[in-house]
Amino acid sequence: MLLTAMWGGGRNRARCSRYQHPWTPRSPAELRFAGTDTSFSGTPPTYGYDADRAEEQRRHHDGMPYIDDSPASSPRLSSKSRSSRDTLSSGSLESSKSTELDMEKGLEMRKWVLSGILASEETYLSHLEALLLPMKPLKAAATTSQPVLTVPQIETIFFKVPELYEIHREFYDGLLPRVQQWSHHQCVGDLFQKLASQLGLYRAFVDNYEVAVETAEKCCQANTQFAEISENLKIRSGKDCKDQMVKNSLEALLYKPVDRVTRSTLVLHDLLKHTPSSHPDHPLLQDALRISQNFLSSINEEITPRRQSMTVKKGENRQLLKDSFMVELVEGTRKLRHMFLFTDLLLCAKLKKQTGGKGQQYDCKWYIPLADLTFQTVEESESSPIPQVPDEEIEAMKIKISQIKNEIQREKKANKGGKVVDRLRKKLCEQESLLLLMSPCMAFRVHNRNGKGYMFLTSSDYERAEWRELIREQQKKSVKSFSLTSVELQMLTNSCVKLQTVHSIPLTVNKEDDEPSGLCGFLNVIVHSASGLKQSLNLYCTLEVDSFGYFVNKAKTRVYRDATEPSWNEEFEIELEGSQTMRLLCYEKCYNKMTRVNKEDGENTDRIIAKGQIQLDPQTLQGKDWQRSVIATNGIEVKLSMKFTSREFSLKRMPSRKQTGVFGVKIGVVTKREHSKVPYIVRQCVEEVERRGMEEVGIYRVSGVATDVQALKVAFDSNNKDVSVMMSEMDVNAIAGTLKLYFRELPEPLFTDELYPNFAGGIALSDSVAKESCMLNLLLSLPEPNLVTFLFLLDHLKRVAENEIINKMSLHNLATVFGPTLLRPSEKDSKIPTNPTLPISMGDSWSLEVLSQVQVLLYFLQLDTIPTPDSKRQSILFSTEV
Repeated sequence: MLLTAMWGGGRNRARCSRYQHPWTPRSPAELRFAGTDTSFSGTPPTYGYDADRAEEQRRHHDGMPYIDDSPASSPRLSSKSRSSRDTLSSGSLESSKSTELDMEKGLEMRKWVLSGILASEETYLSHLEALLLPMKPLKAAATTSQPVLTVPQIETIFFKVPELYEIHREFYDGLLPRVQQWSHHQCVGDLFQKLASQLGLYRAFVDNYEVAVETAEKCCQANTQFAEISENLKIRSGKDCKDQMVKNSLEALLYKPVDRVTRSTLVLHDLLKHTPSSHPDHPLLQDALRISQNFLSSINEEITPRRQSMTVKKGENRQLLKDSFMVELVEGTRKLRHMFLFTDLLLCAKLKKQTGGKGQQYDCKWYIPLADLTFQTVEESESSPIPQVPDEEIEAMKIKISQIKNEIQREKKANKGGKVVDRLRKKLCEQESLLLLMSPCMAFRVHNRNGKGYMFLTSSDYERAEWRELIREQQKKSVKSFSLTSVELQMLTNSCVKLQTVHSIPLTVNKEDDEPSGLCGFLNVIVHSASGLKQSLNLYCTLEVDSFGYFVNKAKTRVYRDATEPSWNEEFEIELEGSQTMRLLCYEKCYNKMTRVNKEDGENTDRIIAKGQIQLDPQTLQGKDWQRSVIATNGIEVKLSMKFTSREFSLKRMPSRKQTGVFGVKIGVVTKREHSKVPYIVRQCVEEVERRGMEEVGIYRVSGVATDVQALKVAFDSNNKDVSVMMSEMDVNAIAGTLKLYFRELPEPLFTDELYPNFAGGIALSDSVAKESCMLNLLLSLPEPNLVTFLFLLDHLKRVAENEIINKMSLHNLATVFGPTLLRPSEKDSKIPTNPTLPISMGDSWSLEVLSQVQVLLYFLQLDTIPTPDSKRQSILFSTEV
């Protein structure tokens, strides 16, 4: 009873933020400051909220998401504030206008970073408070006849927590007023320097951490009352201004300081990145960073993320027909194998780790005589689902690979020695190997009549068909069933080292420096026709290109029915990301549903009748003219034309000379002309896609027919009244392509040139709470037409992703498609190389810029605090104004 009474008397320091913006749910990331007078002209549109909430927004206009009342510091500047700023800056004779603008953008971003740090500190303090809350009553109970814990146990479990709270409370109280009274000359470096000098407290905490957790665990086992307390520690929630509390465990909260100190340098890196070297804070922040780095290097972090790495480097009378590295799925775990197809058996081997100077060796995992090998049917394989690797993990690997490539290039230019480069190349090998292990997702199943089945994962239907055709062709010959002795199997496995034709997995690190790294840009492909068919068939073609070592389906023609010489003449625009090869597959469309009983590997019921590939030669494709090509296989010839446009030409945002249309015209001009919140073209395309494209495989990823897209572009530009009829008669991929083209041809990105650097900086912030605060503030700073259009599109893309199981378009896939389209800045703000004679490779800084754009959109797609259209208000909000 004593403990309960004292617990109830504990102080609840739920600090409720007074600066909540009525659009977004309250979260710790949304720190607001009182007395804000923003430069918004008018009240932003209410989006998916009721009228009462809208009225509240108008009454509390001072709650807008800006930190101070300085017009010059606002992401959106009124004409008045711009002229005032220009007057102030005109006195500088030594700096150019562009330099001043860049410096001001950096200082503006510094404000956003600091607001995020404050929000993060507030959250961290709430965690420490939750730990301190039970400490006093536990200590008081320890002196009674019925103690819950002894004093030594309490001191062990909560060791140094009060001291940590005090130093961070002092830091927070010092930083808050300085940010509230913000100016670009405001200094905060002394606060960070002082906090860094007190990191010694964390050494004591970290050294005691394992003992504290172990003691708490033993006390929970011995005392049910403490066990209940430790599982129900309450943390104040920042989602609104009420004293809402969320539960957390003692063990989770004890880890918070460990996690905090290991990320201390990341926060300082973020702040230094946006602090000019001439600013008084710069040397102080550098000193704080140095202290933090030295401290971290002197302690052992409690938890180190495990990196999955592989040491595969390279792969005597049977004939070897084919060998390659493949991914095998073993009890739900992906394993890299080297597959060897001989004239009479299929052998699966694992490369052994080389030790003691020994040569390369293989270990046989299993083999199947071809006479006993079958391909599993759908019924047999339904019980073996394919585990999908989250798109976010794949994206993280790509980002890491691009970053390491850039580091290698910098080190080579700096000539700092081979050891650094060798270390980076090793990291690159690990990351690329991991990506190739995790990216395949198409099943290829083989089965031994006398034993078990095995599942491989391939990256494309092309690769799977290649293996199946070779095996079936060999099975037509007189192969017999047999069994190898252990000695024979060992001898065969040893011979693989000499016989292998594929000596290494396809990694960048295994290429010579002068080898081409692939093309980045847009490849226009016209699929003309096919000839050589012996009977009339229903045919269509698909196009695949490689990226980061695996293949992705990029385009699909319509089905040409009952023809021996189909003539598609369809043009597609395919985005290339470090691509070196394009593959074409020609399918016979099977309309008879009864064929599904013989469907293998969960593959398409349609039959591949021809396939081939073309190497994308940079020298050949750099010209402006179309390059004709023929892919011939199985007696069938498919005629193609190709034309490549590099990044610096294809991604220029060019304003339209005619302001009467919609393409190439600023979005604000279009919405004002139409008296609408969202452009008519966006609403029409979204409506049509949602009507009949939500279950279309690869919607927004698969290219539409280029001629159809251009026809729709002309119709929208000329305000053709029959455009809705045209859309209903076209393939839905052309509708999706038209929507993408509209956003791509905006003279300024939807996220604006002015705010783009801040979005790129915000997504790179290390602290999740700071990131959320920064990103939401920036989003709400967009001009009204841009913001409402983006939220409308965002809601649509989320609905598309809800059908991911059918359409295969996850949030990440959609972010990959739309990220660069919505964020790519105008040419003046882009990092795109300007030399048109050089192919752009994935090693260039541009690739990191694209990945950053994808990350920004993905972040908003995954964020739950984004407002969404309310069904009752949607017709009013997006309809034409009266």
